[in-house]
Amino acid sequence: MNLLIYKTQEELNQDLADYIIKVAEFSIEENDRFNFVLTGGSSPKELYKTLSSECKDRIDWEKVYFFFGDERNVPANDKDYNGLMAKQTLFDPLGTAEDHIFYVNTSLPPEEAAKAYKASIDAHFNNEEIIFDFILLGMGDDAHTASIFPHTTLVGAKEETVLSVYVEKLKTYRISLTAPLINQADNVAFLVFGENKAEAIKNVIGNETKDFDTYPSQLIDPIDGKLTWFVDEKAVALLQD
Repeated sequence: MNLLIYKTQEELNQDLADYIIKVAEFSIEENDRFNFVLTGGSSPKELYKTLSSECKDRIDWEKVYFFFGDERNVPANDKDYNGLMAKQTLFDPLGTAEDHIFYVNTSLPPEEAAKAYKASIDAHFNNEEIIFDFILLGMGDDAHTASIFPHTTLVGAKEETVLSVYVEKLKTYRISLTAPLINQADNVAFLVFGENKAEAIKNVIGNETKDFDTYPSQLIDPIDGKLTWFVDEKAVALLQD
């Protein structure tokens, strides 16, 4: 694991954008495509804007395929739909072709949506092992990542797949990649900032004892890939005490 700490969110986003572009360049050179899994929520919004503006001419975006680590069980035009924010800040500015974007079809019931999403990923990878080039993750103040929330069925998932999960504290379903599928990736990066994440960071990174059920982000440990945490000083304040 590599832990990179920044004074400001701006510096963090710029360095993370540079890292993503570097991996993309390598992937495109090696395989003529870059399979990039996005994270949701509000945290990556500025990063996506950086990628679609300052980084617009740095790689061949026509060879990038976008996926989502998880999705909320809301309509595609809902403000909370992760795909909508990515569309507005990344896909539209880049002019990304629709067949290069793998949205979760939330018009289906959650379990069917998960199965359909896995099927679309399988087809893209020609039904071979799914190894994403880059998976971007966030982390909640409860230490969840993707939609692997504490004390939910996704914590114990053993298969490299996509599953639906009911999150009791949110009273809603989510669709998410499982930790085993995430851990097959070549590169995984956490984007975490803000003092509200300090307690979670302390428990996930600073605690040698593993408690996956309480701190699901501890599950992320790539088999053969690289794991990098991009964080600001506020998020690691309790690690430095």
